[in-house]
Amino acid sequence: MTEHWENLDLLREPLLRWYATHRRALPWRDAPTPYETWISEIMLQQTRVGAVLPYYERFLRELPDARALAAVSEQRLFKLWEGLGYYSRARNLRRAAQIVADEYGGELPREYAALKALPGIGDYTASAIASIHFGAPEPAVDGNLLRVTARLCGCAEDVTDARVKRRFRDALSAAIDRESPGAWNQAMMDLGATVCLPNGAPLCARCPALPFCAAYRAGMAERLPVRAEKKARRAEERTVFLLRRGNALAVRRRPDKGLLAGLNELPNAAGSLDEAGARLVLAQWGLTPLRLAPCGTAKHVFTHVEWQMKGFSAEVAGEGEGFRWADAAELEALAIPSAFRFFTAQARKLLRSGEA
Repeated sequence: MTEHWENLDLLREPLLRWYATHRRALPWRDAPTPYETWISEIMLQQTRVGAVLPYYERFLRELPDARALAAVSEQRLFKLWEGLGYYSRARNLRRAAQIVADEYGGELPREYAALKALPGIGDYTASAIASIHFGAPEPAVDGNLLRVTARLCGCAEDVTDARVKRRFRDALSAAIDRESPGAWNQAMMDLGATVCLPNGAPLCARCPALPFCAAYRAGMAERLPVRAEKKARRAEERTVFLLRRGNALAVRRRPDKGLLAGLNELPNAAGSLDEAGARLVLAQWGLTPLRLAPCGTAKHVFTHVEWQMKGFSAEVAGEGEGFRWADAAELEALAIPSAFRFFTAQARKLLRSGEA
């Protein structure tokens, strides 16, 4: 398939006209500050817009600027982030905010290179902030821009390949609107999100690029972009324990490295344990079960692994090594990853009802 990189130049004017009429109404576009754009872009990584909206609004009510974010405790930050996943994003936000507060007077730097040097800010986020707020002609190359460009220009190479991505960025850098780079980036994002769709058939009849889109003219729109096959996600079986001692429930901190590093969790063990196996694990933890019963199953999908979980609820005696015993108020204040959502909901009911 012949590539037509000149189509990016042809799109510039019709794209901005289309955007003026069809832009999405999003809270981070209503006279935002660089800080607000930063928070929204980090939240939107790996996360749908609809899921982000309530988190974004709650986050800004409590942490309206970089100084507030820099000063917040890690546990409170995680509670505000609870349910969004990918908690390293929240850690990096706080680390970057501390640098912004200490070295930049609480305001994000204006230069693309300085933005990109902050923890958790990569090429895409630095380009979005620099273009939207400081007029830098930097293309914010995300999945939307890769998809639109691959179809528009008829590129059938693997867009996950680093070499191909660099070629796309060079082409987009040459084509970006120099007078309104922020509007151009947001227009490309909206075109990809609402018209040049990632899943299912693109809505070509609504697209401002229809007259000159290479993929449309070749009947290839649904076959582009080309992406390498993802590795199969591995499955892990785990057994989760709701351990109640009086009016308190056991929680513990995960290791500082690895999946969900440093976060609170409900105690759990590898494997799908039967009752005998569950009793053995409790004994290894220094606990004696007074009552033990199954409490359901759940599944949680991470990027590279899927947890297949079963649970046991138990009233126990003993202290347990490395456990924190939280009452209902403490449990509510703790950030526990959404991987445990099914069991955490049961735990809250247990503590409210006083039943084992």
